[in-house]
Amino acid sequence: MTDDPHVTYRSEAGGVQSLLRLGGAGFVVHADADGVRYRTPLRRRTIRWPDVAAVRVHRTVVRSRTQGYRRVSLLLGDGRVRYLPEPRSYETTDPVFDAQVEVLRTLHRRHEAPEDAEHLHVITTRTGGHSLVGPLAWCVPLLIVAMTIALWAVPRSLADERAWRAAVPCAAATPVADRGECLATRPGTVVRTDVHEHSKYNSIYLSAGRKTERVGVSHEMAGVFVAGDRLEVTFWRGRPRAFVGAHGVWHEHRAPAGQLLALAVAFALAAGYPAAQAVRRIRGRRLPDDEVLPSALPFAAVLLVSALWLLPLCVLHPTDPFGSPATITWAGAGAAVTVGLFVLAFRASRVRPASVAAPMDEAGDADGETVFLRARFLEHTEYNPYEFGTHVVLGGGDVLAVSSHSGPGRFGARRVPVERLTLRRVRRVRGGDGDGVRRDWHVAEFDDAGTPVRLAAAPDDLARVVGVLEHAGVTRADSEVPTP
Repeated sequence: MTDDPHVTYRSEAGGVQSLLRLGGAGFVVHADADGVRYRTPLRRRTIRWPDVAAVRVHRTVVRSRTQGYRRVSLLLGDGRVRYLPEPRSYETTDPVFDAQVEVLRTLHRRHEAPEDAEHLHVITTRTGGHSLVGPLAWCVPLLIVAMTIALWAVPRSLADERAWRAAVPCAAATPVADRGECLATRPGTVVRTDVHEHSKYNSIYLSAGRKTERVGVSHEMAGVFVAGDRLEVTFWRGRPRAFVGAHGVWHEHRAPAGQLLALAVAFALAAGYPAAQAVRRIRGRRLPDDEVLPSALPFAAVLLVSALWLLPLCVLHPTDPFGSPATITWAGAGAAVTVGLFVLAFRASRVRPASVAAPMDEAGDADGETVFLRARFLEHTEYNPYEFGTHVVLGGGDVLAVSSHSGPGRFGARRVPVERLTLRRVRRVRGGDGDGVRRDWHVAEFDDAGTPVRLAAAPDDLARVVGVLEHAGVTRADSEVPTP
């Protein structure tokens, strides 16, 4: 299909597929020498090939990597992104979708010829190529909730606690308008109880005046009272706050200000993780859009450790966290730990440039002994059938071998024909390398007698492997391999 000099692409969805996706309205995508034209129920658009910087595939894996969702987007020269309604696929392996993407890339190369036309940009949840809208859509609402609780609920709870502690029984001379702020005790009876065997939400309906009041009680409290039991009910601000009966005493549970403040801090800490994801994307804005970014999990660890010392401080000392030497020491030590961990997390999430430099003493130390390194060839080859290898073996008779285990012993190891390999370059992990490659690994691209193969490993291990291969006489394309 791609050898046709007049190749075009046309995709039209309708019928059952259209009903499932767009409520019965079809859509068409047509690509030829003039560009890409597509029609949806809402708009029509035409994009010329000179305006397209790259044809990209967006991949999202679901259901424990057994199924996925893939779609195509066009990256324009001004940085804008246009998503195409077709082609798209809901399978992790779909030859039809791959062929359709290849047709679009062929048209792009033929009529625009970008510098990196041979490289397919695959955008995943781990890579760049995303805006800040997603992280901010989580961060901002969480911060708003935290501020609302801290600025409205906490002061209100503190005021209610002070007023409750200061409340005294109403005197005979207390005016009717002021009786809501004092404690009024009235006789009452239990009207009925709602007891739910498997629920913690139980109720007692009591009558201590003109209307029946409902109070929420525990399962045990609701089970010991029956209709007709007499009570002494204490009212404050027009609501029953406590009662005393023959079978027990009940007091209304009120969320203390410390718990509310801890909840606000918890929401603020939860907003820190999407904020860390946004900072990660800002730090990687100069990287290619399909390059895998460092993980934000180190910052999640910082937030978790911060919660361990900050939340108890808020619960126990909500009004005066710095009111005593003990709390000052507590807060100071916790803040120091948080700052130190934040610095370590910032360094751990830095972008480490790819390099092939390795000390000579490490490059050649595997000639006489067997060394297993965790690394993976990403292609199916005769020495890595069905991508079975999880480790590479240096030394022990062979320069390089692929193994499915970490040793000891070379059982099942397959020799790599290093005499056929030519090192093209070493780079960082991309979205097209798959989710099985760790974020902090690097990838070495080799030419295996005309077939491109990739080897992924930790940076230091990969540099060691490259050093051993160069020591064994493997050549490299110096013009394409970055230098440190």
